[in-house]
Amino acid sequence: MARTTTPLTDTQIKASKPSDKDYSLFDGGGMYLLVKSNGSKIWRFKYTRPYTKKGALISFGSYPEVSLQQARKQRDEARELIKQGIDPQEHKAEQEQLKQETIGNTFYSMAERWLKFKTEQGLEEQTLKKAWRSLENHVFPYINDIPISQVTAIKAINALQSLNNNNKYETIKRVCRRINEIMYYAVNMGIIDNNPLAKITDVFNSPKVKNQPTISPTELPQFMQALSMASIELQKRCVIEWQLLTLTRPSEAVGARWDEINFNKKIWSIPTERMKMDRPHNIPLSPQAMKILEIMKSINNKSEFIFPTARPPYNKPMSSQTANMAIKRMGYKDKLVAHGLRALASTTLNEQGFNYDVIESALSHVDKNAVRRAYNKAEYEQQKRIMLDWWGDFVEQASKGNVSLSGNRNLKLVNH
Repeated sequence: MARTTTPLTDTQIKASKPSDKDYSLFDGGGMYLLVKSNGSKIWRFKYTRPYTKKGALISFGSYPEVSLQQARKQRDEARELIKQGIDPQEHKAEQEQLKQETIGNTFYSMAERWLKFKTEQGLEEQTLKKAWRSLENHVFPYINDIPISQVTAIKAINALQSLNNNNKYETIKRVCRRINEIMYYAVNMGIIDNNPLAKITDVFNSPKVKNQPTISPTELPQFMQALSMASIELQKRCVIEWQLLTLTRPSEAVGARWDEINFNKKIWSIPTERMKMDRPHNIPLSPQAMKILEIMKSINNKSEFIFPTARPPYNKPMSSQTANMAIKRMGYKDKLVAHGLRALASTTLNEQGFNYDVIESALSHVDKNAVRRAYNKAEYEQQKRIMLDWWGDFVEQASKGNVSLSGNRNLKLVNH
């Protein structure tokens, strides 16, 4: 007949005193309280391993830190695991390891591993620095030490709320893209099962696009005349014409560097880190744009920047607002801004029948169609050169007060 064990009581446990030798108080179901000679009381569970059928012991902690009720709960859970063929000791070790991994795999540590992975892939250093800086500014202060398995959509959304409040939607999109790259990296590494942040960009409403003040193509001769007579430095006139001829954004135009220009091929290659859309951009340079470079070379041979600040040591580019201030002083306040020069070019080129996709490519607008985007990069370079050469001639004619849209229909067009 099996021996019947009378369950322990709290009174019995409290009354137990240490003796010269360790002894055990049995509660049943394989669990007992080991009363040691030094006075400590330890819960132990004796069982047979499911597969090896060898005896094993596992500790549930010390009394009174672990109460009788808590110890019995652990015993019952262990017995249930054994029924399922799971060794409680191995299960406990696995759970502890998982806990430690969870603590160690914070969002920040995973971001560091992602950055290392991207670096080893050969991504441009400046691009990665820009990405990391955006994470430092907008993400790490909020979800730095949180285990990546506990990073929820609402936590990420709250982190980006200040950007949303300031209508920094383009920044939000870029930061979300980087956050998701890190999360998907963790998924691919088996650290988390899925990415709960995949759709967080959809939470933020894109603000209505406010059209930049611009002028019509027929007003270009008047503008060019005003520019030629304006009381502004030659460098400022050059940067305005440079932006007009290359269809670039103000910050891209003033940030141009000599080492970005291939004089033999007549191409300006703007690197990823200086582009709004985070991708490199090649601009075929018209004869008129090359002339601007000649002028700037003659007055600026001390700086790496084509359009440096007016004062030494010339180690910084002009402000992106330089052109705006000059245009305003020319009498175009509320009529035209530097960014509006792109709209002027776009309107003219579209009216003249140039390929819409080529125009968008020249403006460095992102094509959402991935296949067509790849085609743009591979096939549009020659078409962009023809188009920008035409545009350079058009601007030159405008500077002579001799522009007639109806008289310029006989063009060197490449439509397909």
